[in-house]
Amino acid sequence: MWRPLPDGRRFARSIGSLPLPLLAHVIVADPPPSTSSWRGEASLRFALSPSAPLTLHQGGATSPLKIQRAFSRADGRCELPLLHTAGGLVGGDQLAIDTRLEAGSRALVTSVAAQKVYGSIGRSRLAPEGQWARQLLAFRLEDGADLEWLPQELVLYAGALYEQDSRVELAAGASWLGAEVVRLGRSADGESLGAGRWRSSLAIRREGRWSVVDRLELGGGSLDHAHGLGGAPVFGSLVWAAPAPVSEELLLRCRDDRQGLVGEMACGRLDQGLVARYRGPSTQAARYWFTRLWARIRAERGLAPPQLPRVWPFQESPFG
Repeated sequence: MWRPLPDGRRFARSIGSLPLPLLAHVIVADPPPSTSSWRGEASLRFALSPSAPLTLHQGGATSPLKIQRAFSRADGRCELPLLHTAGGLVGGDQLAIDTRLEAGSRALVTSVAAQKVYGSIGRSRLAPEGQWARQLLAFRLEDGADLEWLPQELVLYAGALYEQDSRVELAAGASWLGAEVVRLGRSADGESLGAGRWRSSLAIRREGRWSVVDRLELGGGSLDHAHGLGGAPVFGSLVWAAPAPVSEELLLRCRDDRQGLVGEMACGRLDQGLVARYRGPSTQAARYWFTRLWARIRAERGLAPPQLPRVWPFQESPFG
């Protein structure tokens, strides 16, 4: 299904350890996309340096994905930005990113700019709504590894069809933090998602046992329904799969961090970790709240306060 990476490996290996029902979920049932569609792949590997408390990385990518220059933070964490060079996705495009962290390594992966998904193409009698753009994310973290997956926002234009499938495999002491902010339509221009749809599936397993299964779909009536987006153009989700149960005090402080921000925000505890949701009018408010939660999570773990990634466009501090 995927072309080999430069070193000869194939992305099929990144999901080879998953049970057959999960493999079946990944198979694309749509008609074959046009030959002009993108098939971008990236393989990211992180490991501790043998001579210093630093996390090193190696990897490769195929167009339109490109790995940018990595930065080493004061605590030894590796900050790695990814760039989508094509400027956006259309129906039929598929991206696959496989990320692995060796024991004890720490990394922050983000994106250089917002990801844009344009209106669907390839409508036919077999696919009247058009072709979907898809992204497959696979993560594997060994014991003591710590990954912060914090891309910039996703913007879906009118008529866009986008699906994201995320699979996370964790060892006992690993920590995975992921956040996503989605804007449906260019609301400033009066544009909505229209006939478009957004699907997201997140499945997290720790030591082979299910920890989180979260499936969402937004489109049609759910865009305006009170139990959907209620007419709000922005949705956000943050999930932290923690290496141990979190305190009630952390949850209360995360709720306090909503002060001064527009929109509706809620958060709750998982067996190990927490989940937070945002819906409202502002991508900035969503990102500010999630950034504050990121700082709370760092403090809960006794880690250094986060430094904002160099590629983020914040004009003022979200901590104010």
